Amino acid sequence: MSNHTYTEKDLDFLLSPLAIRQSAEKIFELTEKGQTHFTYHPDKFNHVVDYVVDVIRDNYPSLEIPFHSRWGHFRVGGIDRVKTLEAKLQGQDPLEIARTKFDLVITSVLLDAGAGNSWSFQEASSGKSFNRSEGLGVASFYLFIDGSLSSDKSNPFKATAEGLKNLSQNTLEAAFQVSDKNPLVGVQGRLSLLKNLGQTIQAKPELFPGGRPGGLVDYLHKRYGKSLTGPQVLRAVLDGLGDIWPGRVKVGSINLGDIWNYSKVPGGLAAFHKLSQWMSYSLMEPLMDAGFQLTGVEKLTGLAEYRNGGLLLDLGLITLKDQQLLEQAHRPDSELIIEWRGLTVSLLDRIGDKVRNKLNKTDAEFPLAKVLEGGTWWAGRKAAKALRADSSPPLKIESDGTVF
Repeated sequence: MSNHTYTEKDLDFLLSPLAIRQSAEKIFELTEKGQTHFTYHPDKFNHVVDYVVDVIRDNYPSLEIPFHSRWGHFRVGGIDRVKTLEAKLQGQDPLEIARTKFDLVITSVLLDAGAGNSWSFQEASSGKSFNRSEGLGVASFYLFIDGSLSSDKSNPFKATAEGLKNLSQNTLEAAFQVSDKNPLVGVQGRLSLLKNLGQTIQAKPELFPGGRPGGLVDYLHKRYGKSLTGPQVLRAVLDGLGDIWPGRVKVGSINLGDIWNYSKVPGGLAAFHKLSQWMSYSLMEPLMDAGFQLTGVEKLTGLAEYRNGGLLLDLGLITLKDQQLLEQAHRPDSELIIEWRGLTVSLLDRIGDKVRNKLNKTDAEFPLAKVLEGGTWWAGRKAAKALRADSSPPLKIESDGTVF
């Protein structure tokens, strides 16, 4: 079902943060006019901002905040697993270390869709148990370190096209400790994303020289030198990985990924690029470690996912007109979820501005990647925990393992 009016000339727009903000702002306007499933309550706005600022000051009293990315999950439980990896890579040149970190983080982000409420991962070395995103992060870290994604036996610490294509469901389930008692949502969806990644790497040697996800480092280096902008990193991720997503909306032969038909916005498409932006934020740390200069990170948007979106609902900044919808599960392509995600992006922009104002920071010093990591994501989790013992999101989402 395709009702959009875009053509291939519009790809530069659709695959940019501008498209995300345009549809999100339109959804916000529609909500103010009473034309979506939600009501906006501006009187709650300052309370939400104060809640987020309190969480930021609790989490990061010095305001030295990393970007919101996968790297934080590799360091949960007070254990810096990244140091373990870096010790194994000692003596390698900075670009090779960056390639290895890309191999790790790209595969890990693709394995990160919602885990469901009952799955957890028990770490052998620490005896600690982690669930949701953090558990998925730690499990995917060991999947990588164990050499399960490399077809190059002399170098286990990489992901190769062959290794990804040949990954078996048994290996993935064993790495994630999946069992009848410890079920993980969307195992098939996750496995097929990694297999699709292997195929895409082979099909796009110009984007992935060397036959591995980390080849993207070389593509960026060759194309832009050592100075990059946030939107350039996002575009490389979208160009490189667009084909791995399940067939959704296409323009010509290009799969648009996290873009959805929604007739109430101009052009009929609502863009989010949630996983791709999170991936972009996650690629920035290894790039900076390798000596790349990054600017324009503030041009990327907040992430339309259930922690940030949950914060808005749980603190009453937005409410559902029909409370019964809280009882049903909703598909990612439903109008309700598209509207919720659009409101999340538009309100994160507004919350981010106000947070920066209170902390006396500029956009460039404190991009949304820091607002999310310091505050809104953790605030969303805190608000959920206060209302629901399992800290599940306020809206029930039918996930296929590829969106959230």
